[in-house]
Amino acid sequence: MICRVLICRVLLCRVLIIASLFADIAPRTAAASQSSQTTTRQSFDQLLQSAQKAREQNHDDEAMQLFRRALQQKPDSEEALWYLGSMLYEKEQFAEARDVLRSFLTLRSDAGPGWALLGMSEFQLREYPRALQHLQHAMTQGMGDRKELMQSVFYHVAILLTRFERYDDSMDMLQKMLASGSSDPTLVEPAGLAGLRLPYLPAEIPPDQRELISLAGKAVMALQMQSQEEADAEFKRLVAAYPNEPGVHFLRGAYLAELHPEVAMGEFERELAISPSNAIARIRLAQQLITAGEFDRALSLAQQAIQLDPKRASAHMMAGEALIAKGDAAEGIKELETARAEDPSIGRVHWDLLRAYAASGRKDDAGKEKAEIEKIYHGTSPNHSQSLGDSSHDSVRQ
Repeated sequence: MICRVLICRVLLCRVLIIASLFADIAPRTAAASQSSQTTTRQSFDQLLQSAQKAREQNHDDEAMQLFRRALQQKPDSEEALWYLGSMLYEKEQFAEARDVLRSFLTLRSDAGPGWALLGMSEFQLREYPRALQHLQHAMTQGMGDRKELMQSVFYHVAILLTRFERYDDSMDMLQKMLASGSSDPTLVEPAGLAGLRLPYLPAEIPPDQRELISLAGKAVMALQMQSQEEADAEFKRLVAAYPNEPGVHFLRGAYLAELHPEVAMGEFERELAISPSNAIARIRLAQQLITAGEFDRALSLAQQAIQLDPKRASAHMMAGEALIAKGDAAEGIKELETARAEDPSIGRVHWDLLRAYAASGRKDDAGKEKAEIEKIYHGTSPNHSQSLGDSSHDSVRQ
């Protein structure tokens, strides 16, 4: 249902997308036409003109047939490919839309809206890895001022990231969508799925989990909208309704980590009692214990997390921080270097290494870490937004 709503939103901006895109494409199409034979030009132009007229009169089936005939004469017509591909998408003929849009994008690889419609066509065909790749490419290329299209792309990217268990990246995407301050009800289920770390698309939610995910989503959205009182009430409601459900206590613990650290630790403990194999809960509890000065227990939890998930950078980061706090700088640096190798994008790891190298007299290595930090943040301040997931997404401790 949610996906259908967003498809309809995209279709509402049909004329804007097509007209604005082809304001850029038209000069290139005309230049290509000048090199074709006059007789072909006349026949092709007549078909294209008739197709455009049929489209403007909402005779879509006739228009698409005319665009197909035009493409038989000029298969590399960017204009005909775009109009046909976008109309096929609007008609929910996603397989043919996908194929036509791919042909269009071989000619116009810089067309962000084209990548967007291709990715959403692939999404509808359940070609999820390609859909995510192409939708992210649409974001890279840009979609101008097409707000409805951008929102739909962001939405599909967010739910696909959750589907591929990239929960923190999904949460970051949802946070960007909420940055305008508007509370969109279509984001409740995606926020709940990312918050509870459940690898479903909204359409795949089991019926017996829909209420759980909805409650979690409302709590997450209230927090991201910085409505503290509402968030507190929603998290309490969630825990009261589902006290033994995996992920619930972890989510509330992540919410309370900065506000009430001692209460947060109790929530992480309860999560581990329910989900003994939860590596992320161990990492977040280890982080709280390091802050509280309980380094031995923090190290034990971090090492358990490494055994459960050897390639998780944040587990090695927590182990490194605990070891250094215990006075074992050499082993701590090794763990931090492993964390860096697993995920070089985590600024906190580079800060930890900078301090550790400096304290060990390794000035050159410390300088390299400083350069990496500057590269990661590009002169901007680190992100101090509250994290509901992996501790590597928390604010950097400087």
